[in-house]
Amino acid sequence: MARGRRAPHGRGMENSNLSADATRIISWHQQPSVPRFRVPAGAVDAHCHVFGPMAEFPFSAKAKYLPEDAGSEMLFALRDHLGFARNVIVQASCHGTDNSATLAAIAKADGKARGVAVVDPDIGAADLAALHEGGIRGIRFNFLKRLVDDAPKDRFLEVAQRLPEGWHIVIYFEADILAELRPFLAALPVPLVIDHMGRPDVSQGPDGTDMRALRSLLDSRSDIYFKATCPDRLDGDGPPWDDFAHAVAPLVAEYPDRVLWGTDWPHPNMQAAIPDDGALVDMIPRIAPTADLQHKMLVANPMRLYWPEEMLENVRGG
Repeated sequence: MARGRRAPHGRGMENSNLSADATRIISWHQQPSVPRFRVPAGAVDAHCHVFGPMAEFPFSAKAKYLPEDAGSEMLFALRDHLGFARNVIVQASCHGTDNSATLAAIAKADGKARGVAVVDPDIGAADLAALHEGGIRGIRFNFLKRLVDDAPKDRFLEVAQRLPEGWHIVIYFEADILAELRPFLAALPVPLVIDHMGRPDVSQGPDGTDMRALRSLLDSRSDIYFKATCPDRLDGDGPPWDDFAHAVAPLVAEYPDRVLWGTDWPHPNMQAAIPDDGALVDMIPRIAPTADLQHKMLVANPMRLYWPEEMLENVRGG
């Protein structure tokens, strides 16, 4: 794609106008390449989803897109194909607050998956405990208006006070509302994870307005993590996503203990520009060029958030 045809923030590549009664769509690569880069042992794909299967786990009546089935068997096959050991399954907006599909996938993973749920803010303690027992370790607040109809900050703050011990909150927003969200983010009483870095305009480079705003947020609290993910969404020039690599590598180097990575499979709403998951993995050494950075981003940091008990056991046994 020529620079004159850039889609701002990569958003022009996403079809966000699908209704729940639309034709079912496929947004994932049918034959992803084998990545050239070998991820370290124990690597975690810390941002992925499952869709359905619809016959067993119907999609929400409020869903903005209607995907074909992309269940746990497909996800775990991709995990093995790419060389990863574990998954963090994030509840997809098409399933609303019914986390059954995510929980079923975790249950089939033999301890190699954990999850992030989307919940009704009125959820009770017993249901939160059941989610924890099912492998959930956080909840997600989505502020993308094209994906959700309502994002009530006051109710989000209330449920944030009642989360099980050790949970965190994943926040999904676009860069142009970060300043507006800062007081809300500051009030959240648990660690935060910023999905896709808050969708910065990577064409601005590592010192652009959006990246400076993200750095300011990270500097405001030591317990804010970010996902260095989705070059396919954020880099309007397309593969090999050079603007993404140029803008994101310095951020990873500056905050090595707070960065996570994931495929975003099955790439919701990316059916018009489906990324090759093997190529996404090959972005890793471009943004984390050393073995130490790679281990922190792919193993140590996600294990600290999602499997802290295993890290503690390793320390005790060490």
